[in-house]
Amino acid sequence: MAKKITLSALGPRPLAGEPSRPHQQAVDEMIRHWKAQFEQVLPDRPDLIVVPEACDRYANHSVEQRLQYYRTRGDQIRDVFASTAREQHCYIAYSAARELPDGTWRNSTQILDRAGNVAGIYNKNHLVVEETTKGGMLCGKAARLVQTDFGSLACAICFDLNFAPVRAAYKAQRPDLIVFCSMYHGGLMQSVWAYDCRAHFVGAVAGTECTVIDPLGEKVAHSTNYVAAVTTQVNLDCTLAHLDYNTGKFRAMKQKYGRGVTISDPGHLGCVLVTNEMDGLTVRDLVAEFGIELLDDYWARALQHRAENTEP
Repeated sequence: MAKKITLSALGPRPLAGEPSRPHQQAVDEMIRHWKAQFEQVLPDRPDLIVVPEACDRYANHSVEQRLQYYRTRGDQIRDVFASTAREQHCYIAYSAARELPDGTWRNSTQILDRAGNVAGIYNKNHLVVEETTKGGMLCGKAARLVQTDFGSLACAICFDLNFAPVRAAYKAQRPDLIVFCSMYHGGLMQSVWAYDCRAHFVGAVAGTECTVIDPLGEKVAHSTNYVAAVTTQVNLDCTLAHLDYNTGKFRAMKQKYGRGVTISDPGHLGCVLVTNEMDGLTVRDLVAEFGIELLDDYWARALQHRAENTEP
């Protein structure tokens, strides 16, 4: 069955505020800021809203002022996000510094569900050195998927995008969607993650381009220098298959189902994205019906062939 969902990503520049004012005033201003940001995308009724890393941090606070502000903030801003998720019946990826009961800190993304509950938490695995030496944060060590009613989410934060181990951990778990909250864009690494994990990718980056990328690594939507938000619909009922041995099967599939299936060829890569557009069937049903060899199965067969036919 087609799994069409609407994704929104918001990437405003970090706020600057008067560091000497009472911290509760700073919290209140940040709440007003994010309520205004949400208003840009709520009319499209997104299933998921993603915001940047450290979304409620003030850019011009010293480390000590920031910690004092965070302790005043507590869960106030997260609770406003949760209330929005509940009222709008959507998921929100809230990314911010988080103090644990033992007094240690993490750079976390909390996935809030449609009821405003915390569906899962990801702690940034790869901190920039100064996040620990100056900010007192500890690196996370787990990379587990968060389950939603539309599919599984893999979370990454900023510097994570540069490191293969966390990506490999997610690849093995086969996520439907990668959620990237960041202060850093990542450039081509966004597409690398999408293609390597065979997943759609949504990135919210503070002060620069927000993106939605398909499993081919192709950008399908993005924000602009004029509007720091993007909303688009994607269909998660899709899979990658190589052109080798499948071309005739793709023709037969289109001949039978027409607009019920989309076959997207980016060129030069040698593989395509097969997307089921129909209710009552899934892309897995289509693959089975036409005997299509999926991309990873083809790679595995090629590796097995090499293992059996390598020179002494």
